[in-house]
Amino acid sequence: MPLYRLERAITLDAPILVAAFEGWVDAGRAGTLAAAQLAHGSQVVATFDADRLFDYRARRPTLDILDGKLQSLEWPELHLRANRIGERDLLILSGPEPDFLWQELAADVTTLARQLHVVSWISLGAIPVAAPHTRPVTVLATSSAPGLLPAGVSQGPTGHLRVPSAVLSVLELGVSSARIPAIGFFAQVPHYVSAAYPGAAIELLHHVGRFLGEDLSVGDLPGMALETRGLLDAATSGDERTAAYVKRLEDAADEARLPEGDNLISDIERFLREGGGGEWGGGDGGRQLN
Repeated sequence: MPLYRLERAITLDAPILVAAFEGWVDAGRAGTLAAAQLAHGSQVVATFDADRLFDYRARRPTLDILDGKLQSLEWPELHLRANRIGERDLLILSGPEPDFLWQELAADVTTLARQLHVVSWISLGAIPVAAPHTRPVTVLATSSAPGLLPAGVSQGPTGHLRVPSAVLSVLELGVSSARIPAIGFFAQVPHYVSAAYPGAAIELLHHVGRFLGEDLSVGDLPGMALETRGLLDAATSGDERTAAYVKRLEDAADEARLPEGDNLISDIERFLREGGGGEWGGGDGGRQLN
């Protein structure tokens, strides 16, 4: 039995599938915030079998209790939604990152992409790096073939990286093997940020818009980004050691010496070693800023 169920018949014109998942490779929730904005006003096309995909002990359903009476459960869900933005049909695949059956899911998503005549795939995510929140967000781009990325967007980082994979990459490789062109945009989020980072989501949407040739709405994200910037400014300036650290990051950014290649891997390994937990969210020596 397939892991998905089609909820409605739909006819799309050369749709592009955008995917983002909560959890690994979603630092600051940048990828899923961007995907949620793209999905605004969309309709569900397909649902996936949550009982087979999720470990409920690791990702427990949310229970509502009112005056001592159990009311309802909210279960983790993975949906494929369809939306029309400008002259483009989009499919948005988003939700919590599945725990099980990654290879089977990749095969089913590839089958579904073929069935819906998907012409291109876009992965959205974010990774923690040694970058200051006071500077513009940098986006790394990946591509399954030359010439797919929009003008002015470079593929990288250069060199060989070997990192723990996310289901997002498993699915992207699956559709690529079916000769569906695939690209990825991954925002670099300050590694000391543990909460949502809307500025990175905005930058991801700008990159998607350039690829689509559309001016995408960013909704309420700018206001959220301003609020987040204020909180981070207050948190970092309130501690002399943290302020000095951010200043060093600013100096490195201004000198265009942001981590790449082996340095990027070292940052990720240090993040995991120093208490990053199960998700790429952020940490500075085990201390996080909310």
